[in-house]
Amino acid sequence: MNSEHPVRAATVALLATANTYRGRPFGAAAQKLGLQVRWGVDLPAPLAAEWNVALALDFRDSEQAVRALTALAQREPLAAVIALDDAATVIAAEAAARLGLAHNSPSAALAARDKLIMRERLRAGGARSPAFSAFPMDADASKIAARCGYPCVLKPLLLNGSRGVIRADNAAEFESAWRRVCAILRKSVGTHILVEDYIPGREVAVEALLGENGLRPLAIFDKPDPLEGPFFEETIYVTPSRLSADEQEAVLAATRESARALGLRTGPLHAELRLNAEGVWPIESAGRSIGGLCSRTLRFRSGVSLEELVLRQATGLPIGSLAAERGSRGVMMIPIPVRGLLRGVTGVQATEALPGIERVEITAKLNYALQPLPEGDGYLGFIFARGEEPAQVEAALRRAHSLLHFEIETEIPLEPLK
Repeated sequence: MNSEHPVRAATVALLATANTYRGRPFGAAAQKLGLQVRWGVDLPAPLAAEWNVALALDFRDSEQAVRALTALAQREPLAAVIALDDAATVIAAEAAARLGLAHNSPSAALAARDKLIMRERLRAGGARSPAFSAFPMDADASKIAARCGYPCVLKPLLLNGSRGVIRADNAAEFESAWRRVCAILRKSVGTHILVEDYIPGREVAVEALLGENGLRPLAIFDKPDPLEGPFFEETIYVTPSRLSADEQEAVLAATRESARALGLRTGPLHAELRLNAEGVWPIESAGRSIGGLCSRTLRFRSGVSLEELVLRQATGLPIGSLAAERGSRGVMMIPIPVRGLLRGVTGVQATEALPGIERVEITAKLNYALQPLPEGDGYLGFIFARGEEPAQVEAALRRAHSLLHFEIETEIPLEPLK
């Protein structure tokens, strides 16, 4: 190699929210591949400068964000623009389209982001779909409740991680749920609420890559805890799935059908589905990789991580084998039980000494406020386990959780004025 003309490393723009769990794994994968990273973070400019972030973006102003990314690309050519979180998927698609990079169409990215558009496209594409309608948050909740079928589920259109998702079994519960969702929307994003029939059944998640050869499944995760409401906080993921071979094929077929209906063609796909006597029902299909730190449960014999696979595909590097390591792996996203301040955590050392437990990572910060679902959008931390069989992994995760103790100082609400 001529030392006077070194090969310049490819540069990727990674778009993320300020509180993302995904930054460190993607940063490590990029470093391993020799890629330069330019971070675009949903932050005010003064904070971005303090945090040494290349681009301060406002994810609510997609046009401004896309202009900032295209301006960056004029100074420093980009090999890929990748969204780490749902909030940036449309911006990434629009920026990649303008720059001529591999991308999903902006309309497909929006369909995978907006729950109403998603439902409309899934139904039009022939996927199983519950009855649904969307209403502005200033609508008369009592009138909607009077003509609604039960049980039903209320959902904000643009939030993720089950935030604001509430089941109602009658009119009184509907009106209470409506008020809570409206309060959440006033502090976040969106003006409409989706109301859809509740879908019973077992829930699973699919992680996959989309490309020229269609959908390449990476894992099917079982969610052994019942997700029946009134809130839908996810806890345990275990892979490989214990579904029968026929059920797994039906899940993958529904995932492919959903991706086609939404128009997703390339990049990572994270899908949530339910199975019952009628078949497989798509819940959501997101055009990004699995959230939290859950990607650590995916281990491939080639030695690459999920983040490395995403970066390899986006930048045109060879992907290699997608064969999973032998055995079973799982993760527990430790739920936040009550609102309050986290004052202490005990039991981590004893938990990590348990057979099958690989690691416990507490991500909640001491002396910071905690907010459970449906208002909250985070976890206390993550427990990772491995074993020969999925049942062993699930049992290890439950035992580990029982040994952890979180000291939470609950907030005492003020007495109302009389």
